[in-house]
Amino acid sequence: MAPKQDAAMTYRDLTIGNIVTEPGSAAAYRTGDWRSQRPVWDKNVCVKCGRCASVCPEPCIVHDAEGYYEADLYWCKGCGLCAYECPKKAITMVEENV
Repeated sequence: MAPKQDAAMTYRDLTIGNIVTEPGSAAAYRTGDWRSQRPVWDKNVCVKCGRCASVCPEPCIVHDAEGYYEADLYWCKGCGLCAYECPKKAITMVEENV
């Protein structure tokens, strides 16, 4: 059951744990819309180790045409875990252009 979209919504209106249980409904929840920052990779520093992709909770980090990593911004929440875990500090979180 999708949550109500009105201002009068209370915690009683949410499902337990606010879990989406309908099969195939994940595409309706564009998590990238939650983001206030986005990751940017410095290809001069990145060693393509893949740690960023392994810690991403979505997972929305994919390879580009050159084999470097980048975030699929449709799903990226901007949590910053990729930047925090990057051993080379090749990822910078930048403010999202609103």
